[in-house]
Amino acid sequence: MSDNILPSADRIILRRLAGRIAELACRPIEQEKRELWYRHNALEATRPLIFCDPENGWHEIITPDHLECADPMAREWEWNLRRLIFWGESMGDDRVTEARFDLGYVSTDTGWGVPMERRHKAEGGSYTWDPPIKTCEDLKKLRVPEIRVNYAETERRRSLAGEIFGDLLEIRLCGSWWWSLGMTELLVLLRGIGQVMIDMIEEPEILHSLMAFLRDAHMAKLDFLESSHLLSANHDGAYVGSGGFGYTRELPQPDFDGCHYRAGDLWGFAESQETALVSPAMFEEFVYPYQLPLLERFGLNCYGCCEPLHLRWHVVKNFPRLRRISVSPWADLQAMAENLGGRYVFSMKPNPAHLAQSRIDESFIRGNLRQALEITRGCRLEIVMKDNHTIGRNPQNVIRWTAIALEEAERIG
Repeated sequence: MSDNILPSADRIILRRLAGRIAELACRPIEQEKRELWYRHNALEATRPLIFCDPENGWHEIITPDHLECADPMAREWEWNLRRLIFWGESMGDDRVTEARFDLGYVSTDTGWGVPMERRHKAEGGSYTWDPPIKTCEDLKKLRVPEIRVNYAETERRRSLAGEIFGDLLEIRLCGSWWWSLGMTELLVLLRGIGQVMIDMIEEPEILHSLMAFLRDAHMAKLDFLESSHLLSANHDGAYVGSGGFGYTRELPQPDFDGCHYRAGDLWGFAESQETALVSPAMFEEFVYPYQLPLLERFGLNCYGCCEPLHLRWHVVKNFPRLRRISVSPWADLQAMAENLGGRYVFSMKPNPAHLAQSRIDESFIRGNLRQALEITRGCRLEIVMKDNHTIGRNPQNVIRWTAIALEEAERIG
């Protein structure tokens, strides 16, 4: 690549940051944490693992005035590198600092055939939309999206990153083609959340038709990604599900060819937050049978996010090869401890509102964590702080929360 693609000053900045990540990744503690995740995901007894992802709060930790690069793409890379450094230097949780830099494919898709514009009042805030599927006739407008990868631009970026700091970090192409295969977020964008609830009583045929279409579309997407060799490993430290990391020696499958990943070589994930207030029977009728064939394709599975699962666990537990289960702040902790025991990874999510103030109440947070740790004794517990829309504009909030959580985890052992 020629020297004028990125300013030389930007290259120096990116290389300096990449060098710091490489230094952090060499620390003996990183291998200790990595092995802890392997044992944890294998359902061995360990101390509870701690992970803190401030999510939207990252913008209060790494603000625009922290960035030094001038080029827009370089600034994006710089932001990601600084985030990894903060995790390694300041956060203090069990996330492993790896000597690598992940790049996504540059791609677009052709959409669902109907308008799905979200109208935001403010970036990152609430939004409204006009659901496009209003009648049975509108179902005929739906199309299965086609993924179009810009391989030339993807390779240009990969090569550029490799040229700048590839001797310091492993540069990996990692396709991020979905977060969840749950489909119900897309369902309510197409039909409307209120109308979906009404459909369960008055128009069940529309709902079944929509879910069947979405299932088939997602199955076709997996087929395309597999045949095009666009799937990426997530068993070696990738974030999986709605919290936790995918370190496992159970994947990929024994017949993996060493290069081309299939769904069966990966962790899968689904949830259905939008149906949190739906009865277990309606979840079993309108959601479970459509998610099931998708999760059947994966080697290990995660399930759940913010929805409380204790009332529908008798249905959810029938998904194949379940390993990681989200236990949200709205779940019955005692019931889920009894349901999961040592048979699943218990991914507990404390309430993020506890960090949404200028200074956290440390004694309150410690007391809540201590109580939860007592209830979950014997479980394969990870404590995941996420879903933060704000951290009170105080980065110390996540640092102190993590320190308290680790102290309590080590206390219970």
